[in-house]
Amino acid sequence: MTPVVVFEELDSTNTEARRRAEAGERGPVWLLARRQSAGRGRRGRAWEAGQGNLTATLLLTLDKTPLEAAQLAFVAALAVGVVADAYVPPALVGFKWPNDILIEGRKASGMLIESGVAAGEGLWLAVGIGVNLADYPQAVERPATALADHLAHGVIHPPTQVEALERLSAAFDEALALWLTQGFEPIRQAWLGRAVGIGGPCSARLEHQTLTGTAEGLDADGALLLRLPGGELRRITAGDVFFGEGH
Repeated sequence: MTPVVVFEELDSTNTEARRRAEAGERGPVWLLARRQSAGRGRRGRAWEAGQGNLTATLLLTLDKTPLEAAQLAFVAALAVGVVADAYVPPALVGFKWPNDILIEGRKASGMLIESGVAAGEGLWLAVGIGVNLADYPQAVERPATALADHLAHGVIHPPTQVEALERLSAAFDEALALWLTQGFEPIRQAWLGRAVGIGGPCSARLEHQTLTGTAEGLDADGALLLRLPGGELRRITAGDVFFGEGH
């Protein structure tokens, strides 16, 4: 079992992971904050975590390149899926590229992966994961939800932060071992089995342009494959992606 450090309040679990890594800590260790004052999401956005929701970061060190390490977003998605499946009907749970977990099409979880050169050797990685367990933000660009609003028959309440992290940690260890021993392909296939939007219209908002076409799948390293109207196939490695008509 990976060790867990619990903070009553913290600026950001990813920021704490970075501080520890830069001080020489290699992990693995989970950092759990019951409350965050300055949570961060992708592309510099603030991450709003309501009362009782999960905000945690796994600090670990691996002998991987930054490109390979980006695949941990898919490893983490599989682990969050295991947590969600324990409390809501699994048929409601889907994955949205690059790192969101949806319940009935609404965002219930996201993640932020950061990395740097580790003390000694290797790459330190901060795998930050937020899961809406009991509450969710209202004033957001994409509709959000929480596990509490979709509980399966017989499930009385969503997990506590500690309960969710215990299940997440075990599932992450299992998916990580699969990735380390067998590579990305089994992770990719498992992720695609629950992917939302693949095969349909897609709009990718990049730094200097917006591309619209059809999402055809993932390539061998996790990039989104977008077929443009003229037939060109583009690899999308970063950006804000919207699936469905009207984007």
